[in-house]
Amino acid sequence: MPNRSDAGRVGRALSKGSTGSRDKTKISNAKEIGNSHICLEMDVTLGRNVKLSKFINLYGCAIGDETKIGPFVEVQKNATIGKRCKISSHTFVCEGVNIEDSVFIGHGVMFINDRYPRATNTCGKLQTEADWQVEPTIVRAGASIGSGATVLSGVTIGANAIVGAGSTVTKSVPENAIVAGNPARLIRYLAGTDRSAERAECTTIDTPAAPSVSRNNISGR
Repeated sequence: MPNRSDAGRVGRALSKGSTGSRDKTKISNAKEIGNSHICLEMDVTLGRNVKLSKFINLYGCAIGDETKIGPFVEVQKNATIGKRCKISSHTFVCEGVNIEDSVFIGHGVMFINDRYPRATNTCGKLQTEADWQVEPTIVRAGASIGSGATVLSGVTIGANAIVGAGSTVTKSVPENAIVAGNPARLIRYLAGTDRSAERAECTTIDTPAAPSVSRNNISGR
């Protein structure tokens, strides 16, 4: 059984990005990490040189190489974060969110995986995994989402797109687009890209089909 000093060394090593020589590292002792103010379940998969801040909660997710996770971040099961991403403090990445490589997520960004959430089912009992289905969200490579943004479920944020701070994203965003507002609307495309013919994509980009995933009572939806 590890003592407190052992747990501290494990936590400090992870926060500095020392995840071992393998491409992916499975967490083998969640209690060790928890004692260092980092709550990681044993089913978390970390890439190489991942940097983890204190006061985070990760379970059942996968984090790619060289990604940085800020403090007070929660990443739920069946969520994936790619390589060289920056996830800023107080952000919530829920089940069904797929963040590709080189994505910037600002402070306090909220992802949602159910557009019509309910606490109870039609019988008046607390909902279980059988009562609803995860609606997935994809953030393509190189995109940036500003602080305080909310991203509704079932949308795709295109590659290199920028979502302004405080925006509410209700529809898919084309690649290279800059959107802002509540609801988020197209402002323009990034300089050097000719996307004028694709403005209609703000409302017509296909969203991914909901995957078949199991849920449990700790999902924290």
